[in-house]
Amino acid sequence: MKKSAIALLSLALPLLLTSPANANAELMKRKICVFDIIGNVGPVMGAMRDWSTAAMAWGLDAELVPFTNEAIAAEDLKAGKCDAALITGIRGRDFNKYAGTLDSIGGIPTIDHMRILLQVLAHPSSAGNVGNDSFSLMGVAPAGAAYIFVNDRQINTLSKAAGKKVAVLEYDKTQSILVSQIGATPVASDVTNFSTKFNNGIVDVIAAPLVAYTPLELYKGLSPDGGIINYPLAQITMQLIGRSDRFPAELMQASREYFYSNLDKILEGLDKEMQTVDPKWWVEIPDADKTGYEVMMQEARMQMRDLGYYSADMLTLQRKIRCKIESDRAECVNPVE
Repeated sequence: MKKSAIALLSLALPLLLTSPANANAELMKRKICVFDIIGNVGPVMGAMRDWSTAAMAWGLDAELVPFTNEAIAAEDLKAGKCDAALITGIRGRDFNKYAGTLDSIGGIPTIDHMRILLQVLAHPSSAGNVGNDSFSLMGVAPAGAAYIFVNDRQINTLSKAAGKKVAVLEYDKTQSILVSQIGATPVASDVTNFSTKFNNGIVDVIAAPLVAYTPLELYKGLSPDGGIINYPLAQITMQLIGRSDRFPAELMQASREYFYSNLDKILEGLDKEMQTVDPKWWVEIPDADKTGYEVMMQEARMQMRDLGYYSADMLTLQRKIRCKIESDRAECVNPVE
């Protein structure tokens, strides 16, 4: 069975062993649903077993339940069958819009921006923002930037994408809206079949993190004349989302800090996977075009904010971080996010 990009990212999640809680103390038992397309023997489950070992020191006895279908894991979380679930950030937007907006288009240009943002979210002062009465963020693991993969490297501008078929996640309405606006045709897909559609020529364009290149054999869809547009579209994340009434606040805080404390090891694993991408596929675009893309993505974020899909507060935080790193950006003088 092929490993998905979502499963493979967990190879970067580190081993962190923390001393178990006092043997005499009674541990809180909770059910944690984990999306791992490989199942119980998959790398995501392995990484979450390390998390569960650390969680014993926080007073938690976590029952990890693997799901190869992310939609079912999310539904079980919503129905209360799971106390928490590890799912993609895009899917997690349905539970916590603030955390789900991490994956906004163009909101986090580089991993340097991501590092600052995750540090902020892991700080105790952010606890009130990352949770609501129903669901709270308990940790974030970056999966790398998403890039545009095309089966014809001549599709290197938005205008040339008009009329092309683009795979979009069926549960993320923002993707269908944005694809339709550039004159392309959205093709409903999910994380288990978007790569197959690309490799078989059913769609012309997909967006995926580079960790998907080897395990999903995306070079088949790129061959012979395709390419990867060398301009990151968004940062992809995996998020542990918990039911707010099932975990003490201090435990959720400890979990968020656990994820952030291992960020460097996560990034090391992602870097190794990125090195497997054959350099011949990269398609460079002029700097002048990049400026236009930045404007387009900003307009798209504002549109998704106004439609209620993106959190205005998260977009503002992302803008502040962009301006912290590059204070000469036009948006820093006249902020609209």
